Amino acid sequence: MTDTIDRRAQEIAVYVIETGATVRGAADRFGISKSTVHKDLTDRLAQTQPGLANRVRAILDRNKAERHLRGGAATRRKYRKP
Repeated sequence: MTDTIDRRAQEIAVYVIETGATVRGAADRFGISKSTVHKDLTDRLAQTQPGLANRVRAILDRNKAERHLRGGAATRRKYRKP
């Protein structure tokens, strides 16, 4: 089972690196919870592949820094008059 989890963590990491996806986007893509994606990318990946984990960490940090902008844009779209 550990091999399957490690493989899943690696697949998610490659997806996030290639697309710049958010945790929520990766969770939707792989059909798992946001908590599982976050745990895979931060804890499990750091133990098995630290180099890959560092590349993913940079993307997660960028996404976190931009999240207030995405939220504002979503609210603007929601309340924009047609």
